[in-house]
Amino acid sequence: MTAVRRPRWRRGVRVALRVLVVMVIGLPVLAVATAASGFGLLLFGNLPGTVPEENPRIQAQPSYVYDSQGNQIGEFRQFDLTVPMSREDVPQVLKDATVAAEDHRFWSHKGIDPEGLVRAALTNYEQGEVVQGGSTITQQYVKAAYLSPERTFSRKFNEALLATRVERELTEQLGSARAAKEEILYRYLDGVYFGSGAYGAGAAAQTYFRKNVRDLNLSEAATLAAIIPSPSKFNPRENVFVAETRRQQVLADMLQLSLITQEQYDEARPAQLWHLGFGWPPDGQPATLVFPQTDAGASAYPYFVDYVRRYLEQRYGDEQVFKGGLRIETTIDPRLQSLAEAAVSDALAGTSYPREMSLVAVEPSTGFVKAFVGGRDWNVSQVNLGLGGETGMQAGSSFKTFTIAAALEQGFGPSTTYPGGPYNEPGCFRRANVPCEPLGGTGGDMRTATAASSNAYFVQLARDVGPNRIAEMANRLGVTTWITPDGSYTSRITLGQYSVSPLDMATGYATLANHGVRPNVTPVVKVTAADGTVLEDNTVPGGTPVLDPAIADTTTDILRGVIDGGTGRRANIGRPAAGKTGTTDNNTDIWFVGYTPQLVAAVWMGHADGQRSLGNVFGGDTAARTWAAFMRPAHDGLPVLDFPVPGPLPPPRGEGEGGTVRRPLRRAPAELPVDCGGPCVRTPSLPAPTTTTTTTTMPAEPPATTTTTGR
Repeated sequence: MTAVRRPRWRRGVRVALRVLVVMVIGLPVLAVATAASGFGLLLFGNLPGTVPEENPRIQAQPSYVYDSQGNQIGEFRQFDLTVPMSREDVPQVLKDATVAAEDHRFWSHKGIDPEGLVRAALTNYEQGEVVQGGSTITQQYVKAAYLSPERTFSRKFNEALLATRVERELTEQLGSARAAKEEILYRYLDGVYFGSGAYGAGAAAQTYFRKNVRDLNLSEAATLAAIIPSPSKFNPRENVFVAETRRQQVLADMLQLSLITQEQYDEARPAQLWHLGFGWPPDGQPATLVFPQTDAGASAYPYFVDYVRRYLEQRYGDEQVFKGGLRIETTIDPRLQSLAEAAVSDALAGTSYPREMSLVAVEPSTGFVKAFVGGRDWNVSQVNLGLGGETGMQAGSSFKTFTIAAALEQGFGPSTTYPGGPYNEPGCFRRANVPCEPLGGTGGDMRTATAASSNAYFVQLARDVGPNRIAEMANRLGVTTWITPDGSYTSRITLGQYSVSPLDMATGYATLANHGVRPNVTPVVKVTAADGTVLEDNTVPGGTPVLDPAIADTTTDILRGVIDGGTGRRANIGRPAAGKTGTTDNNTDIWFVGYTPQLVAAVWMGHADGQRSLGNVFGGDTAARTWAAFMRPAHDGLPVLDFPVPGPLPPPRGEGEGGTVRRPLRRAPAELPVDCGGPCVRTPSLPAPTTTTTTTTMPAEPPATTTTTGR
């Protein structure tokens, strides 16, 4: 039997219905009919009109960055070496990788891809957010070459219309659809943004791999193609682990589309991305080498300028930052920055990379970032440790501060008492059938345990407060990069076993210093567009009340004991200050985070790879000394201010009241002995006056008689 060939109009109806689904999901109801019929004409009609002239290739105006004194400290500009490349320079492997990463049906569609639109719309609908784009390579080229980046339906429709016209006209001019596709792909790769200021594949090959684009291998091509959807997120210098995941996905897609063989895939896949800022990979280990950036974009403070760039890109996009001619007035204080760099340099003297250190200072009343050291040398590594690097650092005992605040909010008080170690919480296993090591530390009340940084005390307290309430408190105060209020945490969250960044920790402690008002922490005072329009103005400080002032001030008062006579006594700077030491398991990360009423500083020290021990180094030693070396001169000329005497703690509230869940206070006789064999909770008392000084003499860190996690 001869097959019945369906009329072309029926195929058109099917495509139109698919487009209608996209419209229903992504557009207002009143626009559905118009959009569907318009797209039908677009796909199957022959609408009149010609392709307009391309936008001028160079429209860029550099954006300039200034410190708080008006001195220029950097600029963001279109990459100086927008390396010219001919059509013959573009290797087939890069073309294939780009098609696999961006537009699977590029060689078969006519400018727009209805199936891709439907697939993206359904995925986005199922996920409840935009996680997949439906634009073809032709549409992306058209948007950059002819249109503006605004997100409106009319711009999107014009984009689709022009995409079909471009393909039709190029096909007529070049004599074949294949030649038209080759030309579009070349033009796209010659101008698309690859991050790190590089526009076009020629510049990207030079900046990331130090080679001509024609010499890219399969793995390098997959890396570049993987960057395109989100240059800031998938930049292999800044997020090497995320970029590696994307590289492998592109390789897998190339294999699935039969653009490479199984043998090619098996050879390229093990060559994982390796940032040469970490040194050369071990001998014999296959790697895709990513070179450090030679142009830091800043004459003096490259890590801070890198932070500013990320901040701006998130708000305004790459195009505006690198081409928009912005004037960016920042919060950085040259004097404080110089002091921070000197303190870090002195602490690292006699050591070599990859031992690293970061220091971030924030003014709690304004949220202004006053000093920012993200590593020892930008020319060695562009991994910004002030922002947590790529995976963050464990906070150690510096995270116990958030347990204190959460406990006070739940109704526990400074007199809450638990026994000391050795202690092991029930059901805690390091791995199958291997229980956690017992925790050491003194027993007593909250003040004594905080000053001594008792792990046994705080794990018992965390168990009763609730691990997720501690995470929620940290998140509320400003620790937001890796900590979420709805994660699966154990009681050992209080020991700082989860990732944070120095900026996060400075923000969280700044909220306490600001009496429970979380400041809008920012590196930017004002951003002005090229035409004089003020895009952002933070000259009037703002903040969000997130914690009862009495709870914030009581937490501060408890933390004073750490410096007055506890594990952080080396951070004493001769004026009222509060803070907390932190040392993680095997001394991999050490911290001191502390503050006065005028300034907060977070100090972290560790290895860049996050794997090696620092040896006999503790937060109460090197980190506390570095903090003091910065904070003491930072306060020169400032009045000596004391913290306020905390007010009475508010009563605990029931579930759902005021949007906060507080644990009802469990009361026990006041004469209950300290070593009671289990959880011992005394009635809360008002905190001692801030004039009281703890006189207990303690070592810089508790002796490592059991596990050292969280000290």
